[in-house]
Amino acid sequence: METIVNMASALCLLIGSFLILSGGVGLLRFPDFYTRMHAVGVTDTLAAAMILIGLMLQNPEGIVMLKLLLILLMTIFISPVASHALAKTALKNDLVPLSDNNKTTGGTESSIS
Repeated sequence: METIVNMASALCLLIGSFLILSGGVGLLRFPDFYTRMHAVGVTDTLAAAMILIGLMLQNPEGIVMLKLLLILLMTIFISPVASHALAKTALKNDLVPLSDNNKTTGGTESSIS
C-alpha cells in the first residue's frame, strides 16, 4: 500500500512540475499580456493543486495535512480572482488584446480613438 501511495504522490508532483514548466514556456512564448496571463493563470492553479496533493500523500499526518489543505483551498480561490483582477485592470487602462488590426503596435494602442 505504501508503494502505491508513493507512486501516486510522485505522479502528482511530476504532473504539477510539468504544468509549472508549461506555464513558464507560455509566459515566454505568447505575444501579448492577455495570452501570457491566460497561460500562467490556468496552469498555475492546477499545478499548485497537484503539487499540494502530492505533498499531502507524502505526509499524511493530521496537522500537516490540514495546513496543506488550507493552502490548497486558498490557492484555488485566490489565484483565479487575482488573474481576473489583473485582466480587468489592464483592459480598464486601455491595454487592448492583440488582434489582426493592431499587430504592428503589439496590442498597446486603444481601438477607441
